[in-house]
Amino acid sequence: MNIDATAILSGIAIGAGATLVMDAWNLFLKRVFGIQSLNICLLGRWIAHIPRGIFKHKSIAAAEPKPFECVVGWLAHYSTGVTLAVVFVLLGSGEWLARPTLLPALVYGIVTVVFPFFVVQPSLGLGMASSRTPNPRQARVKSLMTHTVFGVGLYVCALGVSYALPA
Repeated sequence: MNIDATAILSGIAIGAGATLVMDAWNLFLKRVFGIQSLNICLLGRWIAHIPRGIFKHKSIAAAEPKPFECVVGWLAHYSTGVTLAVVFVLLGSGEWLARPTLLPALVYGIVTVVFPFFVVQPSLGLGMASSRTPNPRQARVKSLMTHTVFGVGLYVCALGVSYALPA
């Protein structure tokens, strides 16, 4: 196996793990503090409307429900986490993959908040950076913290993967 295949397979494992860490964080917020996360089914509804040429909604909650929207949402959620991790691993060096450090993963995780702020949230009718939500500041902080946790997840999962890599 060459380094590219190793990097891609490692990125897939790291991305799935980091997304799972992020989901655990969101579950913690919901159970302990009552802070809701993005409804993954509504993400799926948005994606299911795209083939019909509908990319932006006034309110995704009011949009026509679609078959299998929850399945589509979960697949999209994990596919996005995996894709972001594969890109991160490919942009980085094989050295980082062999000996992960926190700072690059943390910075990358934080930078990925641009996607929900400027693509997903406006497309769902929530406004840019959640500006149309009842509490935009809380929504922004939650998104930022969630993506910070994703970065921590990248690091922690990369540590696990680095033990499995050949020396």
